[in-house]
Amino acid sequence: MHSYSFLEHLMFPRTSLNQQKLKQELKGKTVLITGASSGIGEQLAYMLADIKVHLILVARREEKLLSMKRKIEMKEATVRVVSADLRNKEDTERVLAFLNLLPVGLDIFISNAGHSIRRPILQSLDRYHDFTRTMAINYFAPVELILSLQPLLESNQGHIINISTVNTLLYPFPHWAAYQSSKAAFDVWLRSAAPELNNSGISTTSIYLPLVRTPMIVPTVSYEKSAAMSPQHAAEIICKCIYMKKKTYKPWWLIFGQLASILFSRWWEYSIPIMIKKKGDKK
Repeated sequence: MHSYSFLEHLMFPRTSLNQQKLKQELKGKTVLITGASSGIGEQLAYMLADIKVHLILVARREEKLLSMKRKIEMKEATVRVVSADLRNKEDTERVLAFLNLLPVGLDIFISNAGHSIRRPILQSLDRYHDFTRTMAINYFAPVELILSLQPLLESNQGHIINISTVNTLLYPFPHWAAYQSSKAAFDVWLRSAAPELNNSGISTTSIYLPLVRTPMIVPTVSYEKSAAMSPQHAAEIICKCIYMKKKTYKPWWLIFGQLASILFSRWWEYSIPIMIKKKGDKK
């Protein structure tokens, strides 16, 4: 875990993880992790390696997944890997066919795969694919997976954990239209479907994470010096949610951000276009 600054220590207080409860909850169970080859998904897989659990790791990079499998299986967990791009319908169907043949079914689905993009609308006029790609991975893929896996999860009284972002609960930022709309779409979908899923015996958890220092944020230069949570810390939060089964996880300071989004929305609507114009004039 990278060393936190003073501000990061305040924003992201240490997570108290009960390893015994985690092991009891997961022993003998099957856990699906999408987006498993880097960032949060990778750290989570390694964090579960010391538990007698069956991990199914899904991501695009097969070589990386196989390397992870070799390292993890030197410990307690067993691993199966499925190389797939969940933006691709054929790949998604192949993953589902694999999962539906599992002899023990599925206990936990951690929806972690995602794609982020920062681009002004005026630079996206001929890039409609920016929006279809982010919707494909951030919204359509997890919806399709849940609809298909519901019977497996219901039979095992399973658990769905969505790795969301604090941005879905705050006033939207310019230049992030593709990413924020796709993440918000699935967040609302899962919260809407949760009562029905809960009624069928499936637990649901939405984890609203702040900025996390993963490869996904590297293209955004302005994030280099921003306060960010480590992927290991994010993985610990997921682990705690596995045995606590809380409906949501939110950073302690998010309530203040939500309040500011309401109180200062008029100011935001007035000021942001001016700031964007000034920034454009300087170029």
